Amino acid sequence: MLLNKIVNHDLFFSFNGMNEQARFEKTLSSSMASYDLALSSETLTQLGDYYRLLTRWNDRLHLVAPCTPEEFATRHVLESLLLLKHLPHDAKIADVGSGGGLPIIPCLIARADLEATLIESSQKKAVFLREALNAVDRKATIIARRFEEIEAPEVSFVSCRALDQFTEKLPELIEWTPKGATLLLFGGEGLLPEAKRFLIPGSDRRFLIILKTDDTD
Repeated sequence: MLLNKIVNHDLFFSFNGMNEQARFEKTLSSSMASYDLALSSETLTQLGDYYRLLTRWNDRLHLVAPCTPEEFATRHVLESLLLLKHLPHDAKIADVGSGGGLPIIPCLIARADLEATLIESSQKKAVFLREALNAVDRKATIIARRFEEIEAPEVSFVSCRALDQFTEKLPELIEWTPKGATLLLFGGEGLLPEAKRFLIPGSDRRFLIILKTDDTD
């Protein structure tokens, strides 16, 4: 039923979506230097394919808040790609609360060497994640459970960008993260004040926050 509704949405998208995809890809290209990124034309195209698919599914699943192609390119995708400079080659990473695939799917598109586990409690959103990975020719493990219900996979990094009740669940997420692994989080200046942080380009109050779990002992 859900897939049929999304297919029916294609008629509208064929008139409007391609123009939006072009605006999205143009913004990525013109803004990536501000995020210290250099994306290939192939990566830009794959990110455009991901954006197009997410736009088709968003009305039904509310994967992200409505926004312009330009805002999605900067606020969502380029921000997500800030993780890359902190992930060594062949890094193993678990993304908690993957939702619409941010930040992990853009990272997988840009870096095929990454080995990822996507943890998303919503079964419907997990279906979208599988479709998105197929669309951009990437593979990852998807676990359609709450992170509290499973044992943490053997990873060196854990990312989280949009987990429900994030502040309340943060202590449990830190405890859940394998010892010695590094947490990569997005948040305001009051989040984990003891952690290392990097101001997100274009913002004066939002940060990429980096915390090695050993630092919490």
